[in-house]
Amino acid sequence: MVKQKVEISANGKIRCDACPVMCYISDGRSGACDRYANVGGELIRVDPLTVVEKTISEGGKVVPFMPGEAEAEWDGDLVHSSKRFVTAVGAGTTYPDYKPAPFIVSQKENGVDMVTVVTEGIFSYCGVKVKIDTDRFLGPETAAVMVDGEAVGHVTTGEYGSQMLSLGGVHHLTGGSKKEGRVTCDTLLKLSNCAPVTMSIDGGVELTIQAGAAPIINGEEETRMRVGCGSATIGMFAKQWMGHVDEVVVVDDHITGVLSEHQAGKLLDVPETGIRINGRRSTPGRYFKVADPGIGWGGTDISDPLTILGEFDAKKAWPGMRMLMVSTTGDQYGYYILDDKLTPELQTVLPPALQESVEIIAENCEPALTSVLFVGGAGGSLRAGVTRNPVRLTRSVKDAITYVSCGGVPAYVWPGGGITVMVDVTRMPSNSFGYVPTPALVAPIEFTMRLDDYRALGGHMEAVVPIEQALDVAERKVAPSERAPWPTASRNFRWGA
Repeated sequence: MVKQKVEISANGKIRCDACPVMCYISDGRSGACDRYANVGGELIRVDPLTVVEKTISEGGKVVPFMPGEAEAEWDGDLVHSSKRFVTAVGAGTTYPDYKPAPFIVSQKENGVDMVTVVTEGIFSYCGVKVKIDTDRFLGPETAAVMVDGEAVGHVTTGEYGSQMLSLGGVHHLTGGSKKEGRVTCDTLLKLSNCAPVTMSIDGGVELTIQAGAAPIINGEEETRMRVGCGSATIGMFAKQWMGHVDEVVVVDDHITGVLSEHQAGKLLDVPETGIRINGRRSTPGRYFKVADPGIGWGGTDISDPLTILGEFDAKKAWPGMRMLMVSTTGDQYGYYILDDKLTPELQTVLPPALQESVEIIAENCEPALTSVLFVGGAGGSLRAGVTRNPVRLTRSVKDAITYVSCGGVPAYVWPGGGITVMVDVTRMPSNSFGYVPTPALVAPIEFTMRLDDYRALGGHMEAVVPIEQALDVAERKVAPSERAPWPTASRNFRWGA
């Protein structure tokens, strides 16, 4: 367990200074955040300090840590050796900010002296960006997202095949009522730790989301995201429909595609069918606003696809003309034949070739998934735990001299001022996030650089310890994310002069 220095004691209690709440904690009890406890008069960080450990030998053969890295010379170690990286998960904070980070760890990487500054940041300025793979309409853009009757964020601009939410932020955490701040903090904590949260959207649906899991919309679990817009679907599968059907309409809330008018159909010599679409024509074979958004066909509000059709042009259409209507996921489809009055009649049997094409559309749809990205601003107080001159740290990050990770996985650093990081929570060790009831989220963040560069930044050199010393107090070891580079790999840095 990581021990903290106790600065104040009163009435048999000790006072925790790990966050602005400054709890008095009785022996055997934990503080309001459940992160620190009083054990025999010592302030203990309850969650274990976490180390990412990567085995570097397989079957007795030494292998590189990352593709392209030089193999280390064998040092005579007959056991399976491993590399270790001390994460900030369970490390503790720098509050009240004048203190160096809890762990400033030195180690060698390919003969270079490196240092990693490890701290858990208290993020009042934070939130999550949520990507939900679905065509279904969740709610109007800018609509409030509600949890337990409190607004915790809003619907933001959708992306290709996905709906997007922006949750949290300082105004919801601190700018509203106490309940709003508490509910927002709890929502962010659960989502960041890959736990499910149920919410409702004003003017929209009820939604249960969990990082790495399929979304549940109005009680139904989504299975797949769309293969593409209606126009793209026409382009991808046009050849497979040739000779089996005369017309294909791919219904989509964004861009509905029509085979006979589409350029793909023109180049394949598909004859005109006289079809008319009730929508705004964009370019040949591509239509906008054929219906309102919803949870029906292709993200529209329709359950009967014929409602988007006008009367067929009698000069071009013909009795017996075959038409397939299908959604962008292949979940909904219908096969129609025009009768003597050029009215589409639904057929009960889908020809095998068309059934195969619908299945191929579904096969090409990726599984529906909820992605959660934590976003936080590493402010001046956090940076002060790294260096006595915080702006130098910011500049070194922008210059790629310092590598930023969260829980050992790479964090995207936004351009512009400050250090605003964004990280995929599913790649981080489990339960990486905590909270303090100010309210704010507590998130791990690591800064890795050459030891010489750290010295030049005005770093807390007196607090640097060898990695072995940190490993002595580490109680939890996890494997690195398969989708992340090793944090101290040389490719992550542009070495300073």
